Formats: sequence, C-alpha cells, structure tokens
Amino acid sequence: MALGAKLWLVRPLGFRVDERTLRRAGLDYWEHLEWEVVDDWQALGTRLPLDRAWFFTKTAERIHYDVAFVPGDVLVFGSETAGLPPSLLLQHPDRTLRIPIRPQVRSLNLSNAVAVAAYEAQRQWRAAGIFSDD
Repeated sequence: MALGAKLWLVRPLGFRVDERTLRRAGLDYWEHLEWEVVDDWQALGTRLPLDRAWFFTKTAERIHYDVAFVPGDVLVFGSETAGLPPSLLLQHPDRTLRIPIRPQVRSLNLSNAVAVAAYEAQRQWRAAGIFSDD
C-alpha cells in the first residue's frame, strides 16, 4: 500500500479477507489497497509476466542487492511457514533471490521480507531517475 504496488494473494490463504476480519486486525487502509486473489500458482502465471518475476527464497544463491530491478518486475514470496513451492523454484532457477540474514535466524517475517525487497527496488529506481516521490 505504501508503495502503490498491487498485492496478489495465492490460495490457499492462511487467513480470511472478509470485512469483519480486516476491521478487527486494524487494517483501516485495506479499502485503498489494490489487491486480487488467485486460486493457485498456475493462475498467477497466467495473470502476471513470470519471466519478469523474482522469486524470494532462503535457498537462493544470489542476494537481492545483486540484481537490477526494473519497473514491471514481479516480486514473489511464499508463505512464512512453507515458502514457495519447490516446483516453482525449479522452473525459474535463474530468477531466485535471497535476503541475507544471519545463520542463527530461521527466516524473516513475510511482511519484513516484502518491505526489504520492495524498497530496494524503489531505491534502485530512484537512483536511476526512474522513480520520484512526486
């Protein structure tokens, strides 16, 4: 929401997105968020250009700082508990990235990982003059 990016959710979800649940969670910005739910990863692939996707996984060799993000790139994250499906990672081995963390840490919270990656992309665009706050 803060970046103006669209949120795509892939079923099965580990939470509900009905009005009561969102209000209870204090997500008062939800009505301003552009979002969509798809039934599975294949459905996502028909809606988004997965050849422009970066798949975030702790098993990737390449660090997210080592690529040049461009507008139109898709940042893909899995669930906090299971990550991305291995079949999806095997289909795109040259498009996997990781966020460096200390070995003592199992993983980052999903929202933190998304923020780290999305703001790095925006930082790169700003440095290249592609993006401004105006």
